[in-house]
Amino acid sequence: MPVYLHALETSVPDSSYSQEWACELMQRHCSERKGVRRIIRSIYRNSGIDTRHSVIDDFDEDAHSPLFFADPETLLPTPGTHTRNEVYTREAKGHFEALARGLVEKTPGVQPSDITHVITVSCTGFFAPGPDYHVVRALGLAGSTQRYHLGFMGCYAAFQGLRMAEAFCRTDPRAVVLVLCVELCTLHLRFTENTDDLIAGAVFADGGAGALVSARTPEASAPGRVLEFGSFHTDLTEEGEEDMAWTIGDDGFRMKLSTYVPQIIESNLEPVLGALLERAGVRADEIPWWGIHPGGRAILDRVEETMALEPEALAASREVLRRYGNMSSATVLFVLKQILESGDLEPDDPVLAMAFGPGLTIETGLFRAR
Repeated sequence: MPVYLHALETSVPDSSYSQEWACELMQRHCSERKGVRRIIRSIYRNSGIDTRHSVIDDFDEDAHSPLFFADPETLLPTPGTHTRNEVYTREAKGHFEALARGLVEKTPGVQPSDITHVITVSCTGFFAPGPDYHVVRALGLAGSTQRYHLGFMGCYAAFQGLRMAEAFCRTDPRAVVLVLCVELCTLHLRFTENTDDLIAGAVFADGGAGALVSARTPEASAPGRVLEFGSFHTDLTEEGEEDMAWTIGDDGFRMKLSTYVPQIIESNLEPVLGALLERAGVRADEIPWWGIHPGGRAILDRVEETMALEPEALAASREVLRRYGNMSSATVLFVLKQILESGDLEPDDPVLAMAFGPGLTIETGLFRAR
Protein backbone atom coordinates (compact mmCIF):
# COMPACT_ATOMS: atom_id res chain seq x y z
CA MET A 1 0.00 0.00 0.00
CA PRO A 2 1.62 3.29 -1.05
CA VAL A 3 1.82 6.23 1.35
CA TYR A 4 2.12 9.78 0.06
CA LEU A 5 3.45 13.12 1.18
CA HIS A 6 0.57 15.14 -0.26
CA ALA A 7 1.54 18.68 0.69
CA LEU A 8 4.31 20.75 2.22
CA GLU A 9 3.89 24.11 3.92
CA THR A 10 6.40 26.57 5.38
CA SER A 11 6.29 29.52 7.75
CA VAL A 12 8.87 32.13 8.81
CA PRO A 13 8.76 35.11 11.19
CA ASP A 14 8.18 38.54 9.68
CA SER A 15 11.52 39.90 10.88
CA SER A 16 14.54 39.11 8.73
CA TYR A 17 18.13 40.28 8.79
CA SER A 18 20.87 40.26 6.18
CA GLN A 19 23.96 38.23 6.96
CA GLU A 20 26.11 41.29 6.38
CA TRP A 21 24.16 43.31 8.96
CA ALA A 22 24.23 40.45 11.47
CA CYS A 23 27.99 40.10 11.02
CA GLU A 24 28.55 43.74 11.91
CA LEU A 25 26.26 43.41 14.94
CA MET A 26 28.09 40.35 16.26
CA GLN A 27 31.51 41.93 15.80
CA ARG A 28 30.38 44.95 17.75
CA HIS A 29 29.06 42.99 20.73
CA CYS A 30 30.98 39.70 20.92
CA SER A 31 34.51 40.95 21.29
CA GLU A 32 36.81 43.96 21.12
CA ARG A 33 39.72 41.79 19.96
CA LYS A 34 40.66 42.19 16.31
CA GLY A 35 41.50 38.51 15.95
CA VAL A 36 38.06 37.39 17.11
CA ARG A 37 36.39 39.93 14.84
CA ARG A 38 38.34 38.55 11.88
CA ILE A 39 37.07 35.07 12.76
CA ILE A 40 33.49 36.37 12.91
CA ARG A 41 33.84 37.99 9.47
CA SER A 42 35.24 34.76 8.02
CA ILE A 43 32.44 32.61 9.48
CA TYR A 44 29.70 34.90 8.20
CA ARG A 45 31.18 35.57 4.76
CA ASN A 46 31.73 31.87 4.07
CA SER A 47 28.35 30.71 5.39
CA GLY A 48 26.52 30.62 2.04
CA ILE A 49 23.71 32.61 3.71
CA ASP A 50 22.28 35.95 2.56
CA THR A 51 19.34 36.39 4.95
CA ARG A 52 17.75 34.73 7.97
CA HIS A 53 14.40 35.15 9.71
CA SER A 54 14.06 35.58 13.46
CA VAL A 55 11.40 36.10 16.12
CA ILE A 56 13.86 38.55 17.67
CA ASP A 57 12.17 41.74 16.51
CA ASP A 58 14.16 44.13 18.69
CA PHE A 59 14.84 46.42 15.72
CA ASP A 60 11.30 46.54 14.29
CA GLU A 61 9.09 49.57 14.86
CA ASP A 62 6.26 47.40 16.21
CA ALA A 63 8.55 45.14 18.29
CA HIS A 64 7.52 43.32 21.43
CA SER A 65 9.57 44.02 24.54
CA PRO A 66 13.24 43.89 23.50
CA LEU A 67 14.97 40.61 24.31
CA PHE A 68 18.61 41.40 23.55
CA PHE A 69 18.87 45.02 22.41
CA ALA A 70 17.52 48.40 23.43
CA ASP A 71 18.96 49.58 20.08
CA PRO A 72 21.72 48.31 17.74
CA GLU A 73 24.35 49.88 19.98
CA THR A 74 23.06 48.83 23.40
CA LEU A 75 23.15 45.17 24.44
CA LEU A 76 20.74 44.38 27.27
CA PRO A 77 21.61 42.00 30.15
CA THR A 78 21.71 38.37 28.99
CA PRO A 79 18.16 36.93 29.13
CA GLY A 80 17.72 33.70 31.08
CA THR A 81 16.30 30.48 29.72
CA HIS A 82 12.90 31.21 31.29
CA THR A 83 12.61 34.54 29.46
CA ARG A 84 13.69 33.03 26.15
CA ASN A 85 11.22 30.16 26.54
CA GLU A 86 8.39 32.61 27.20
CA VAL A 87 9.01 34.11 23.76
CA TYR A 88 9.17 30.61 22.27
CA THR A 89 5.81 29.70 23.78
CA ARG A 90 4.17 32.86 22.49
CA GLU A 91 5.62 32.75 18.98
CA ALA A 92 5.75 29.00 18.26
CA LYS A 93 2.00 28.51 18.70
CA GLY A 94 1.22 30.79 15.78
CA HIS A 95 3.60 28.98 13.45
CA PHE A 96 2.34 25.51 14.38
CA GLU A 97 -1.23 26.65 13.77
CA ALA A 98 -0.43 28.39 10.46
CA LEU A 99 1.32 25.29 9.15
CA ALA A 100 -1.58 23.01 10.08
CA ARG A 101 -4.19 25.28 8.49
CA GLY A 102 -2.09 25.74 5.36
CA LEU A 103 -1.62 22.01 4.85
CA VAL A 104 -5.34 21.28 5.15
CA GLU A 105 -6.27 24.14 2.83
CA LYS A 106 -3.85 23.15 0.07
CA THR A 107 -4.65 19.41 0.05
CA PRO A 108 -7.69 18.65 -2.16
CA GLY A 109 -10.33 16.51 -0.50
CA VAL A 110 -9.01 16.97 3.05
CA GLN A 111 -11.00 18.71 5.79
CA PRO A 112 -9.96 19.35 9.39
CA SER A 113 -12.32 16.55 10.45
CA ASP A 114 -10.22 14.10 8.41
CA ILE A 115 -7.08 14.60 10.51
CA THR A 116 -6.44 11.56 12.69
CA HIS A 117 -2.91 12.23 13.99
CA VAL A 118 -0.88 15.33 14.84
CA ILE A 119 2.90 15.00 15.25
CA THR A 120 4.77 18.10 16.35
CA VAL A 121 8.56 18.49 16.34
CA SER A 122 10.79 21.04 18.06
CA CYS A 123 14.07 21.25 19.97
CA THR A 124 14.19 24.99 20.72
CA GLY A 125 11.56 25.33 23.46
CA PHE A 126 8.97 23.59 25.62
CA PHE A 127 5.48 24.17 26.95
CA ALA A 128 2.61 21.99 28.14
CA PRO A 129 -0.09 21.41 27.10
CA GLY A 130 2.15 21.28 24.06
CA PRO A 131 1.96 22.38 20.44
CA ASP A 132 0.16 19.16 19.50
CA TYR A 133 -2.63 20.09 21.90
CA HIS A 134 -2.68 23.68 20.63
CA VAL A 135 -3.11 22.54 17.01
CA VAL A 136 -6.02 20.24 17.91
CA ARG A 137 -7.79 23.06 19.77
CA ALA A 138 -7.01 25.78 17.20
CA LEU A 139 -8.31 23.73 14.24
CA GLY A 140 -11.29 22.32 16.14
CA LEU A 141 -10.11 18.75 15.68
CA ALA A 142 -11.71 15.87 17.55
CA GLY A 143 -10.52 15.34 21.10
CA SER A 144 -9.75 11.75 20.07
CA THR A 145 -7.10 12.93 17.58
CA GLN A 146 -3.87 11.10 18.38
CA ARG A 147 -1.14 13.53 19.42
CA TYR A 148 2.64 13.12 19.65
CA HIS A 149 5.48 15.54 20.30
CA LEU A 150 9.10 14.85 19.34
CA GLY A 151 11.37 17.11 21.36
CA PHE A 152 15.04 17.92 21.62
CA MET A 153 16.25 15.66 18.80
CA GLY A 154 17.80 18.32 16.58
CA CYS A 155 18.12 18.80 12.85
CA TYR A 156 17.19 15.25 11.82
CA ALA A 157 13.89 15.07 13.72
CA ALA A 158 11.64 15.70 10.71
CA PHE A 159 12.58 12.21 9.55
CA GLN A 160 11.32 10.75 12.81
CA GLY A 161 8.00 12.52 12.27
CA LEU A 162 7.74 11.26 8.70
CA ARG A 163 8.60 7.70 9.77
CA MET A 164 5.87 7.79 12.41
CA ALA A 165 3.36 9.20 9.91
CA GLU A 166 4.14 6.47 7.39
CA ALA A 167 3.76 3.76 10.04
CA PHE A 168 0.38 5.14 11.14
CA CYS A 169 -0.86 5.20 7.54
CA ARG A 170 0.29 1.67 6.79
CA THR A 171 -1.46 0.46 9.92
CA ASP A 172 -4.66 2.38 9.20
CA PRO A 173 -5.33 3.32 5.53
CA ARG A 174 -7.82 5.97 6.74
CA ALA A 175 -5.19 7.87 8.69
CA VAL A 176 -4.41 11.47 7.73
CA VAL A 177 -1.36 12.75 9.57
CA LEU A 178 0.06 16.25 10.11
CA VAL A 179 3.81 16.45 10.74
CA LEU A 180 4.69 19.96 11.97
CA CYS A 181 8.22 21.21 12.73
CA VAL A 182 8.84 24.64 14.27
CA GLU A 183 12.26 25.82 15.44
CA LEU A 184 13.07 29.25 16.90
CA CYS A 185 16.83 28.80 17.07
CA THR A 186 17.80 32.48 17.35
CA LEU A 187 16.21 32.72 20.79
CA HIS A 188 19.36 30.98 22.06
CA LEU A 189 21.78 33.53 20.63
CA ARG A 190 24.83 34.16 22.84
CA PHE A 191 27.35 36.99 22.56
CA THR A 192 30.66 35.34 23.46
CA GLU A 193 34.06 34.59 21.92
CA ASN A 194 33.39 30.85 22.09
CA THR A 195 33.77 29.28 18.63
CA ASP A 196 30.67 27.07 18.97
CA ASP A 197 28.58 30.10 19.90
CA LEU A 198 29.98 32.11 16.98
CA ILE A 199 29.21 29.34 14.47
CA ALA A 200 25.71 28.77 15.86
CA GLY A 201 25.01 32.50 15.80
CA ALA A 202 26.07 32.66 12.15
CA VAL A 203 24.03 29.79 10.69
CA PHE A 204 20.90 29.10 12.75
CA ALA A 205 17.58 30.78 12.02
CA ASP A 206 13.86 30.54 12.75
CA GLY A 207 11.15 28.87 10.71
CA GLY A 208 8.59 26.11 10.49
CA ALA A 209 7.62 23.49 7.94
CA GLY A 210 4.99 20.79 7.81
CA ALA A 211 3.82 17.82 5.75
CA LEU A 212 0.45 16.14 5.29
CA VAL A 213 0.79 12.37 4.92
CA SER A 214 -1.81 9.73 4.06
CA ALA A 215 -2.40 6.56 2.04
CA ARG A 216 -5.17 8.23 0.07
CA THR A 217 -4.68 8.27 -3.69
CA PRO A 218 -3.75 11.84 -4.64
CA GLU A 219 -6.64 13.66 -6.31
CA ALA A 220 -6.32 14.72 -9.93
CA SER A 221 -6.91 18.32 -8.87
CA ALA A 222 -3.81 18.32 -6.65
CA PRO A 223 -1.36 21.01 -7.80
CA GLY A 224 2.03 19.69 -8.95
CA ARG A 225 3.66 16.46 -7.88
CA VAL A 226 3.37 14.52 -4.64
CA LEU A 227 6.02 12.27 -3.10
CA GLU A 228 5.49 8.58 -2.53
CA PHE A 229 7.34 7.15 0.46
CA GLY A 230 10.07 4.70 -0.44
CA SER A 231 12.46 3.66 2.31
CA PHE A 232 14.30 5.19 5.25
CA HIS A 233 17.64 4.44 6.82
CA THR A 234 19.17 5.71 10.06
CA ASP A 235 22.71 5.31 11.30
CA LEU A 236 25.09 6.50 14.00
CA THR A 237 28.68 7.36 13.20
CA GLU A 238 31.44 5.81 15.28
CA GLU A 239 32.69 9.29 16.15
CA GLY A 240 30.99 12.63 16.64
CA GLU A 241 29.11 12.31 19.93
CA GLU A 242 31.12 15.22 21.34
CA ASP A 243 31.13 17.19 18.09
CA MET A 244 27.41 17.92 17.82
CA ALA A 245 25.31 18.27 20.95
CA TRP A 246 22.44 20.36 22.36
CA THR A 247 21.97 21.05 26.07
CA ILE A 248 20.02 23.43 28.31
CA GLY A 249 21.87 26.18 30.15
CA ASP A 250 20.85 28.97 32.50
CA ASP A 251 21.12 31.53 29.69
CA GLY A 252 19.46 29.60 26.86
CA PHE A 253 20.14 26.30 25.13
CA ARG A 254 23.79 25.56 24.33
CA MET A 255 24.96 24.22 20.97
CA LYS A 256 28.14 22.22 20.54
CA LEU A 257 29.03 22.28 16.84
CA SER A 258 32.65 21.53 16.07
CA THR A 259 34.39 22.27 12.79
CA TYR A 260 34.96 18.51 12.34
CA VAL A 261 31.27 17.79 11.62
CA PRO A 262 31.54 18.09 7.79
CA GLN A 263 34.56 15.76 7.83
CA ILE A 264 32.74 13.18 9.98
CA ILE A 265 29.73 13.27 7.63
CA GLU A 266 31.98 12.91 4.60
CA SER A 267 33.75 9.83 5.95
CA ASN A 268 30.45 8.09 6.74
CA LEU A 269 28.37 9.18 3.76
CA GLU A 270 29.01 6.39 1.28
CA PRO A 271 28.37 3.43 3.64
CA VAL A 272 25.20 5.04 5.02
CA LEU A 273 23.83 5.83 1.57
CA GLY A 274 24.92 2.43 0.29
CA ALA A 275 22.63 0.67 2.77
CA LEU A 276 19.62 2.76 1.71
CA LEU A 277 20.24 2.56 -2.04
CA GLU A 278 20.98 -1.16 -2.04
CA ARG A 279 17.70 -1.88 -0.29
CA ALA A 280 15.85 0.36 -2.77
CA GLY A 281 17.62 -1.04 -5.82
CA VAL A 282 18.78 2.40 -6.97
CA ARG A 283 22.27 3.72 -7.82
CA ALA A 284 23.42 7.14 -6.66
CA ASP A 285 23.96 8.27 -10.26
CA GLU A 286 20.28 7.51 -11.00
CA ILE A 287 19.08 10.11 -8.49
CA PRO A 288 18.52 13.57 -10.01
CA TRP A 289 17.19 15.25 -6.86
CA TRP A 290 19.12 15.51 -3.59
CA GLY A 291 17.29 17.16 -0.69
CA ILE A 292 20.19 17.54 1.74
CA HIS A 293 19.71 19.36 5.03
CA PRO A 294 21.93 22.46 4.64
CA GLY A 295 23.49 22.35 8.08
CA GLY A 296 26.17 24.60 6.63
CA ARG A 297 27.92 25.37 3.38
CA ALA A 298 30.82 23.02 4.18
CA ILE A 299 28.46 20.08 4.67
CA LEU A 300 26.88 20.61 1.25
CA ASP A 301 30.32 20.94 -0.34
CA ARG A 302 31.44 17.64 1.20
CA VAL A 303 28.28 15.81 0.06
CA GLU A 304 28.67 17.16 -3.47
CA GLU A 305 32.33 16.18 -3.68
CA THR A 306 31.99 12.76 -2.07
CA MET A 307 29.04 11.67 -4.22
CA ALA A 308 30.45 13.33 -7.38
CA LEU A 309 27.23 15.28 -7.89
CA GLU A 310 26.58 17.91 -10.49
CA PRO A 311 26.05 21.39 -8.96
CA GLU A 312 22.35 21.44 -9.88
CA ALA A 313 21.72 18.31 -7.74
CA LEU A 314 22.07 20.41 -4.57
CA ALA A 315 20.58 23.61 -5.98
CA ALA A 316 17.51 23.44 -3.72
CA SER A 317 19.60 22.88 -0.58
CA ARG A 318 21.91 25.78 -1.39
CA GLU A 319 18.99 28.07 -2.19
CA VAL A 320 17.26 27.30 1.12
CA LEU A 321 20.54 27.90 2.96
CA ARG A 322 21.02 31.20 1.13
CA ARG A 323 17.51 32.52 1.80
CA TYR A 324 16.78 31.09 5.24
CA GLY A 325 19.87 29.63 6.94
CA ASN A 326 19.69 26.49 9.09
CA MET A 327 16.27 26.13 10.77
CA SER A 328 17.09 22.81 12.42
CA SER A 329 14.39 20.14 11.92
CA ALA A 330 12.24 22.27 9.60
CA THR A 331 14.99 22.85 7.04
CA VAL A 332 14.90 19.58 5.09
CA LEU A 333 11.15 20.07 4.50
CA PHE A 334 11.91 23.53 3.08
CA VAL A 335 14.31 21.81 0.68
CA LEU A 336 11.77 19.17 -0.38
CA LYS A 337 9.19 21.91 -0.96
CA GLN A 338 11.69 23.79 -3.13
CA ILE A 339 12.26 20.63 -5.20
CA LEU A 340 8.53 19.93 -5.59
CA GLU A 341 7.80 23.50 -6.64
CA SER A 342 10.61 23.62 -9.19
CA GLY A 343 8.23 22.23 -11.80
CA ASP A 344 11.00 20.00 -13.18
CA LEU A 345 10.17 16.70 -11.50
CA GLU A 346 9.12 13.91 -13.83
CA PRO A 347 6.90 10.98 -12.78
CA ASP A 348 8.92 8.29 -10.99
CA ASP A 349 11.91 10.58 -10.41
CA PRO A 350 13.67 9.45 -7.24
CA VAL A 351 14.28 12.11 -4.58
CA LEU A 352 16.83 11.46 -1.85
CA ALA A 353 16.56 13.41 1.41
CA MET A 354 19.11 13.52 4.20
CA ALA A 355 19.65 15.26 7.54
CA PHE A 356 22.18 15.17 10.34
CA GLY A 357 21.96 15.70 14.08
CA PRO A 358 23.39 15.05 17.53
CA GLY A 359 24.99 11.70 18.04
CA LEU A 360 26.22 12.06 15.27
CA THR A 361 23.04 10.82 13.59
CA ILE A 362 22.55 10.53 9.83
CA GLU A 363 18.99 10.07 8.55
CA THR A 364 18.15 9.34 4.93
CA GLY A 365 14.92 8.82 3.03
CA LEU A 366 14.10 7.91 -0.55
CA PHE A 367 10.91 9.15 -2.23
CA ARG A 368 9.48 9.05 -5.75
CA ALA A 369 7.62 11.78 -7.55
CA ARG A 370 4.05 10.92 -8.54
